[in-house]
Amino acid sequence: MIELALVLPLLMIMLFAIIEFSIALYDKAVLTNASREGARAGIVAGSSRVTDDRIRQVVRNYAATYLITFGGDTLGDEDIPITPPAPRDGLPFGTDLRVSVTYRYEFLVLSRLITSLVGPISLNATTVMKLE
Repeated sequence: MIELALVLPLLMIMLFAIIEFSIALYDKAVLTNASREGARAGIVAGSSRVTDDRIRQVVRNYAATYLITFGGDTLGDEDIPITPPAPRDGLPFGTDLRVSVTYRYEFLVLSRLITSLVGPISLNATTVMKLE
């Protein structure tokens, strides 16, 4: 009983740390896919190029569907920089379009402990595609 009382808190901390970092890695993959979806929406040729707001909306929709946030922060305009900015109608085919996404990950269970040890985690993803 004494051994269990000594070891159990450490095991629980390790278990929750594994869960927290697993969710952070999953969210990183989701942000990578969200930036890819936004870049894909921005490069497709049409009668006119889509606006930066439309690209950001595609990224937000994807992130809202798949990102595990536990009710935390959402993505703002400053979290989704797009280069080059709109209008892109006059740019030649093959010009790079860069869509970046930054998300500040907030821990669920051990937030104060992990934040004091590691600091806040900023998850970033960038996708570069050529205009079609």
